[in-house]
Amino acid sequence: MQWCEAVVHTTTPGGDIVSDLLVHLGAAGTEIVDRGDVPEPSKPGVYWEMYDPAMLAAMPQDVLVKGWFAQDGHTHDVLAQLSLQLTELAARAGGVEMGSLVLELTNVADEDWAENWKRYYKPFRIGDRLVIKPTWEEYPAIPGDLIVELDPGMAFGTGTHETTAMCLEMLEKYLRNGMGVMDVGTGSGILAIAAAKLGAASVLAVDIDPDAVKVAAGNVEHNGVARQVRVIRGDLVKGEAMLCDLAVANIVADAICMLCAPLTRHLAAGGLLIASGIIREREADVLEATEAAGYTVIERMTRGEWVALCLRNEAGRA
Repeated sequence: MQWCEAVVHTTTPGGDIVSDLLVHLGAAGTEIVDRGDVPEPSKPGVYWEMYDPAMLAAMPQDVLVKGWFAQDGHTHDVLAQLSLQLTELAARAGGVEMGSLVLELTNVADEDWAENWKRYYKPFRIGDRLVIKPTWEEYPAIPGDLIVELDPGMAFGTGTHETTAMCLEMLEKYLRNGMGVMDVGTGSGILAIAAAKLGAASVLAVDIDPDAVKVAAGNVEHNGVARQVRVIRGDLVKGEAMLCDLAVANIVADAICMLCAPLTRHLAAGGLLIASGIIREREADVLEATEAAGYTVIERMTRGEWVALCLRNEAGRA
């Protein structure tokens, strides 16, 4: 079996926190490399440990937390989700100095990984009509199939991750022909494209990552939905948005908590927000924030450790 090693740069207080996160996301094991664990050669402990001073000098200044993930059809999105969770962890450190939380992939170079993972990514069906198909794979379509062809590069959103799959299922259930849709944190563009295929009249796909915007725009063009879907780089709070009937946000809990109130200005009264990327431990925080912003929950879906919510914007309703 092939393995991908994820290495996160952090601090001594952050070591166990990051290790727990890696295990939570499915790492087969973790290792914490911390120069603070090596006694100073000039100050031996009770057992008179002997260390070569060169060993300490060669150790990294940062604490490194290493985790190993089996390379299979889920690894691409697991690593992308890890990157998102590290961003969230930095935002809610609660006074704990976490360091840079930079993520590195070793054992497989980035450019190799971007190609090697593709052999595990095969066409699959979600819900009754949606079929997610890699651009390089053949698929014998049957009548009624709505095929979303993707080359996600290293952007999040192949459809294999639980959070994306739940969003796709909810889109199929709640989206109606002619709706205006906003996809917040579009990643590969998978949800925006699916919305267009399901009958949305217009879709605004927004992401702050320029690489994701480039990937999403390419996938939109490839799927022939560029007349319906506009992909932009931006921040919903500060930048461009649109009045929509349905918004989907497959991001992280903190971002949902921050965006749900500003989003009510762009979401029609009675409009729907599909929110995913919520780890179970953060569900209560999201529910508190969305309730305060004027939403009510109309469906809750769970898959593994993840929660997706479909919420209705009650603002302006009688």
